[in-house]
Parts: sequence; structure tokens; C-alpha cells
Amino acid sequence: MSVGSTELTKRGGAGFAGAGAGNCVVLKVGGASTGGVAEAVAAIAEPVCVVHGAGPQISEEMAKRGLAPEFVNGRRVTTAAVLEIVCESFAAVNAAVCDAIGRRAVPLSGDEIGLEALHVAELGFVGDPIPSAPPAVLEALDAGLVPVVSPLARGPLNVNADEMASALAVGIGATRISFLTDVAGVYRDGELVHSIEAARAETLVDDGVFDGGIVPKLLAAAIAARSGIAADIGVTAVVA
Repeated sequence: MSVGSTELTKRGGAGFAGAGAGNCVVLKVGGASTGGVAEAVAAIAEPVCVVHGAGPQISEEMAKRGLAPEFVNGRRVTTAAVLEIVCESFAAVNAAVCDAIGRRAVPLSGDEIGLEALHVAELGFVGDPIPSAPPAVLEALDAGLVPVVSPLARGPLNVNADEMASALAVGIGATRISFLTDVAGVYRDGELVHSIEAARAETLVDDGVFDGGIVPKLLAAAIAARSGIAADIGVTAVVA
């Protein structure tokens, strides 16, 4: 989906036009934490690109259709039947996020704007994202708008939203990536961690200290940090 320059100008807001992607923030929101997205966007002074997930919605719809979710290292195994649900759920969440943000939001589906990924055949219709800078995202940022991106790649391929957010942040040269979650940050042994080195995070993941949904967030934040992008998961800073 591409947005024409006239429409971008009509929907733009004061203070952001022409800012470009170089000093932008990528904000990743999960399907369960979209309720605070409008406030989170409003609190960021820099241009913002939002990448969202839809995990809870996908799992709920799969259950309704009698399909059991299967995950490998935090990534959903995606058959053709599951991919249909994934696309529908992403579209619904994207619309909800855009409604919450308001008229500056630009809905973008990753497969339509040219996001690329390497096919991970053993997981079905799943991809490992490749850093890229889709023109539709850059145009929206330049016009002072908020691109809201669904984590699909060409194919379409289902891409973990955390991984896609990190790849997009690297591709557009963002200065920061922030993972909005429904918890305060990263916890270890019941204690809130305020800072963790990327290498340490990866080691702890490999050792099985962390599991579940925090794993792809930590690994995605580590990749971003290694690329010179400030990364945080709630109040937890992931540093190079």
C-alpha cells in the first residue's frame, strides 16, 4: 500500500513535516498492548513508525476454528490456514491502532509495501526479516505522519513483529526502538532489570533463562543495539 504525496500533505501534522527517518523512533506494540499506543506515540517528540503484532487475536481466532497454536522459539508455525487468520488479524489490529492514533496514522501492510524476508520453510509461511527502507514508510515520516506497519513480508510471509520492528529500525536508520509491553520491563528471578547488555541477553536466552514472548523481544532489541540503535523494552535498556 502506497500513499500519494497529496494525501500525505492533507494528513500531516505541524512540527514533523520533512523530518525524515534519520531521527525517528520505531515503536513496536503487541496485540495485547495496543490500548496505550496513542499515549505512547504522543509522548515521543521524534517522528514515529509503529509496528504492531496480533498474537492474542490470532490465537483466539485459531481456537475458534479448531486450530492449535504451535510455536518454535517464539515464532508461530504458519500453515496456509493459519496464514489466512494471520492476515485477517493483522488487518483488524492495524485498523484499531490507526483509529487510536488518529488522522496522522497511515495503515501499511508489510507485504504490500515491499518488506522482504528469507523464507523459513520448516515453519511454513514464515520469514526472517531483511532490513529495508520501504518508500511508503519514508514518505509518511517525511510528511509528518505515523506509518503503522503490519509485519508481513512479500509472499506473504508471517514475520515475528519484534523481529520485523528491529529490521525496519535498522533499515530506515532509526535512532531508537521501543517495545511497548503490558509489563514494566524485563524481569529476571522476579526482579525488574533496568539495563542488560546485548551479548548478555543473548547468552541468557541461549541458556534458557528466559522463555516465551520476551525471547524475540530481547533478541530483536539486541540486534538493534548492535546496530547503534538505542533499544528499550519498557524500562529495560538493551545496550551494545
